[in-house]
Amino acid sequence: MDYAKLKQSMYDLIVQTSTNLPDDVRVAIEKAKLEEELGTRSSLVLETVHHNIYDAHEDELPVCQDTGMPTFLIHTPVGVNQLEIKKAIRESIAEATANGKLRPNTVDPITGKNTGNNLGAGVPVMHFEQWEKDQIEVKLILKGGGCENKNIQYSLPTTLEGLGQAGRDLDGIRKCILHAVYQAQGQGCSAGFIGVGIGGDRSSGYDCAKHQLMRNVDDVNENPVLGELEDYIMENANKLEIGMMGFGGQRTLLGCKIGVVDRLPASFFVSVAYNCWAYRRRGVLLDANTGEIVEWQYGKKERTGQKREAAGEKDAKIVKLTTPISEEAIRALKVGDVVEISGEMHTGRDALHKYLMDHDSPVDLTGGVIYHCGPVMVKDDNGNWKVNAAGPTTSMREEPYQATIIGKFGVRAVIGKGGMGPKTLAGLQEHGAVYLNAIGGAAQVYSKALTKVHGVDFLDEFGVPEAMWHLEADSFQAIVTMDAHGNSLHKDIEENSLKKLSDFAEKVYK
Repeated sequence: MDYAKLKQSMYDLIVQTSTNLPDDVRVAIEKAKLEEELGTRSSLVLETVHHNIYDAHEDELPVCQDTGMPTFLIHTPVGVNQLEIKKAIRESIAEATANGKLRPNTVDPITGKNTGNNLGAGVPVMHFEQWEKDQIEVKLILKGGGCENKNIQYSLPTTLEGLGQAGRDLDGIRKCILHAVYQAQGQGCSAGFIGVGIGGDRSSGYDCAKHQLMRNVDDVNENPVLGELEDYIMENANKLEIGMMGFGGQRTLLGCKIGVVDRLPASFFVSVAYNCWAYRRRGVLLDANTGEIVEWQYGKKERTGQKREAAGEKDAKIVKLTTPISEEAIRALKVGDVVEISGEMHTGRDALHKYLMDHDSPVDLTGGVIYHCGPVMVKDDNGNWKVNAAGPTTSMREEPYQATIIGKFGVRAVIGKGGMGPKTLAGLQEHGAVYLNAIGGAAQVYSKALTKVHGVDFLDEFGVPEAMWHLEADSFQAIVTMDAHGNSLHKDIEENSLKKLSDFAEKVYK
């Protein structure tokens, strides 16, 4: 095999997976757009998603800044050198990271150090199997941490909030899957896709679930019982009305695929792998003799959409804010308001929030904005940092810290996705601050609103995603979902969807 051609094929696969959503995912998102009422929060989110998909492909930049844990499923003919494929994948991963197509995500769990190149113990993940075909098949999925954290595994029998007892039968499985969609809310960047593994042990159950995510969105399950269950879940999970980003709406789930593996008599697991709308998985067939790509799976890689004006955006009332922001301006906001922020803002994630609890900030945060974001950053030809991708991360991880940091430093706004909990809500009310929900996965839309990098702190200590980046914003748009008056859209949607979930407590499968 020609190693140079093999490596180029792997690099092309990685770049296309990160920057260009496959056809079946695009179709599912377009279908969702048609089902949402124009002018609603969910329809506006879907318009932004549409623009983000277009921009990412046109500019060949990451759809979402969280490029996840690269996971490869590889089939090879007997006799193919798998070590050579591993080497090509590892070198291509490092190159794609250096070129800003992937975010450096690999962190040592003991030291907390980021390797900076997405290579480390067990990373990237590679699963090899032999088959009797003459070609090599390589599939790749990039599943970000926000949706990975909403994976869930149930051990039957169990009792589920809103649904009651779930037994060791098809009806218990049904309840587990519905509950899995409910518990994700907007934190997994809904509307999402789920893969479900029934049976196995704890590890093989999750493997089965993730393998289901490799199926086409529009395929039909070979097992008619599972096909019927997939259809049931697709119809009824959307009745929970969680909607895009957890803002409410008609589309909460865009795809459901279910598989089974045999289990032990003592164990009955239902494993659910949740994937966000930014469903980044692609595959290629390679010539086993040359290493060249002979076929792209999930549709042609060159497909693109047509960019168009976002419906309803021109009519939306927008509150323009400039940092530093006054308490008076913040207390005038209410849930549902759309704001545009200009001026300096600062990224901050898990490592920074933990640090600020016991230390001073390196910059003055009075009247400032903290953006829950781990951007993809590269240097230009002059050695200056620029933003390649910068969508929000899930905010709930900062719940233990956020209220304290708002009060300690005089922060006026926090931007993230998925909302936060009661401690933060109380802190917003006490100190005069708001939580702003940006659209998860829309990394290109937001990167264009971040026009300059003023500097960075803690880069060596925390790594690129966790560092404190100081960025200039120009009309950075987000929605107030938690205000300074004790109101939370996230709390309202969760309570409403729990009531709707209880409608499915009665037994369906006898």
